Amino acid sequence: MDERFEVLRRNLALVEQRIQQACQRAGRRREEVTLVAITKYVPADTARILLDLGVRDLGENRPQELWAKAQAVPEARWHLVGHLQRNKIARTLPVVHRIHSVDSLRLLDALESQASQRGVDVLLEFNLSGEATKTGFAPEAWDEVIARLGSLRKVRVHGLMTMAGLNAGPDEVRNTFAQLRQMRDRYREMVGDSTAWPELSMGMSGDFEIAIEEGATLVRIGSALFEGLQT
Repeated sequence: MDERFEVLRRNLALVEQRIQQACQRAGRRREEVTLVAITKYVPADTARILLDLGVRDLGENRPQELWAKAQAVPEARWHLVGHLQRNKIARTLPVVHRIHSVDSLRLLDALESQASQRGVDVLLEFNLSGEATKTGFAPEAWDEVIARLGSLRKVRVHGLMTMAGLNAGPDEVRNTFAQLRQMRDRYREMVGDSTAWPELSMGMSGDFEIAIEEGATLVRIGSALFEGLQT
């Protein structure tokens, strides 16, 4: 336990320094960015150590892993950042703080149908890199997605999510993140509300600094936190 704690403490300090520096470059306050620690490759007892280090927001790619870890570490705020199949909604909703990866109208409708009266917070995932292996709405689906939002009562859309291309260079990565921010700003103009869709989930271990510079409020970091850890 002590060794894992020290490794995580050191890695978290380095990540925190990078977040702070990116915020400084962008003229943003550190409080504007939430670190979501992606615990995909570590067991629940390792994930729990993050709570002792002050990281409360934890994320999982697979619903089954989220269920198990949320049961083991219920004190955390659990985020689902990977694809959610409709047949896994019922078990996911009671334990999830936010779903980042709503990637189809069918999923949006299913969440609306199955959510309890307390509702569910979600982000709409857009595939801006165009990679076939990535899920998410195509940019061309914008009008159809916006039209559907008016019928939602229990699903609360808080913003947008995207991922940069797998082999994209820094300029292409920046362009992808800037495009998501511009989509958010476009929505704000449409509804006449400068505070609408406050969350932008973008940036992972290899590109989160660029994401912060382009307006990310949620960065999804895994390998940079757990590097060198013997699990």
